[in-house]
Formats: sequence, structure tokens, C-alpha cells
Amino acid sequence: MMKTARALFASLLVLSAGASISGCQSDPDIDITKLGLETDPPDVLYTQGLANMKAGNMAEAARKFDAIDRENPFSEWARKALVMSTFVKYRQGKLDDALASGNRYMAQYPKSQDAAYVQYLVGLTYSKQIVDVTQDQRAAAKTIEAMQAVVDNYPNSEYVDDAQAKIRFARDQLAGKEMQIGRYYMERKEYLAAISRFRIVVEKYPNTNQIEEALARLVEAYYAMGIVDEAQTAAAVLGHNYPDSQWYADSYKLLQTGGAEPRENKGSWIAAAGKKLLLGS
Repeated sequence: MMKTARALFASLLVLSAGASISGCQSDPDIDITKLGLETDPPDVLYTQGLANMKAGNMAEAARKFDAIDRENPFSEWARKALVMSTFVKYRQGKLDDALASGNRYMAQYPKSQDAAYVQYLVGLTYSKQIVDVTQDQRAAAKTIEAMQAVVDNYPNSEYVDDAQAKIRFARDQLAGKEMQIGRYYMERKEYLAAISRFRIVVEKYPNTNQIEEALARLVEAYYAMGIVDEAQTAAAVLGHNYPDSQWYADSYKLLQTGGAEPRENKGSWIAAAGKKLLLGS
């Protein structure tokens, strides 16, 4: 009798264990392929993440690096993993996630050896989101802010040259947006509104690829309003800086239709802006 009871108890234990295993395998909320991530040492996970990156398996690499960050917070391995996680997410096109991890890194480790690189990655991520000038240019403004931080805070880093190139491109985009709006107002003969947009380009974005047209449009708008001295000044500044420009040739021809020619009014805001343009500021 005693032997039978013991055998029955042993059978129940086996059945109970089997049911537990079966339950784990069938539970839709548990992915047994991921359970090992929490037990692998961070150095092993990091090496595995690098290997996956090299093999082009970015999703698996991200999973490895995120596991290190999650299971070993504020460790040196977590810091290194956060760098790689930012890069991998950028490469995956998960730009919001890349920005989140990159900005978190900069908040936690602004003086670290990889800070310049991560700040540059943040700038690249914003740059990747820049769209046509007919659309919102918030990403261009963010690109300038992020890349300027690279230039200002890490002036000796290898990323400065490209950061400056990205800033120039983003500034061209912002100037282009102002020009697009200014042209819209010009088409509707809303000259004051147009002038305000062209003025932004001349004063705020002088060293962009939009400056010649901005000055020429000022000639056109002021001349249409009958404010000939400002039109002449805009043409003079345009001629001083870009004498071979087609925009200057067109502006000169427009003034000639009324018997005028380029002549600078020293008291004009355009003349003051022109001095900064000549200085290359």
C-alpha cells in the first residue's frame, strides 16, 4: 500500500512538471527564445551584437544592445551598448528611437569618449528627416542645433567638417522655405509680406544659395511699390557681391525701365546687411 502511494505521488509530480513546461511553451506572452538574453553576461551580449551588425542583422543587434542597457543600467557596458543601439536604430531607419537613445546618452554621458560621435549621430538623424522646402522645415532647424553642438562642444573631433556641411545644407533649406513663402506673396502682389520673407534671408541667411534671388526679389518688390531708393540699394548690394549674376542683370534691366540704376542708400537696412555679406558673416 505504501509503495502504491509513493508511486502515485511520483506520477503526479511528473505530470505537474510536464504541465508547467507545456504551459510555458504555449503561453503567447512568453517567448522562450528571448529568455537567454537576461542571463548572458553583458560582454557576451555586446560581442554578439557586434557580430550581428557585421552580418547585417540589425534587428538582432539592436535586441542584444538593448538587453545590455536594460539588464545592466549605468554600467560601462550599458554606456557602450547605448552608443551602438543609437547607431543601429539610425541604420534601421527607426529615427525616433535613434533620437531617443542618442539624446538619453548625451544627457547621461556628455563628457564621455563617445559623446562627440553620439551628438553627431543625433545631428545625422535630424538631417535624415529634412524634407522639401514646400514642407515644414523643423528638422532642418534641429539639424543646425545638433550639429552646432558638435562644432562648439567637440571642436577637435573628426566629425566637425561634416557637421559644418550639414549645417550649411540645413541653412539653405531654411532660406529656401522663406523664399518659397516670399514668392507666394509676390504672385499675389502682397509686397510687404514678401519683403519681410526676403529680408529674413538677407539678414539671417546671407551665405546661402538663396541670397542672390532674395536681393533680386527685393529689387522687384520695392520697385513695384514705388520705393525706388530701396530697390536701387538692393540692386547695388547684389551687384557689389555678385556682379556676374543673372539675377543682377535682370535687376539692372528692371531699374532701367524707369530710368533708374543701382545706387546704394547708406541708411538702408539693405546696405547694413550688405556690409555683413561682404565680410562673409
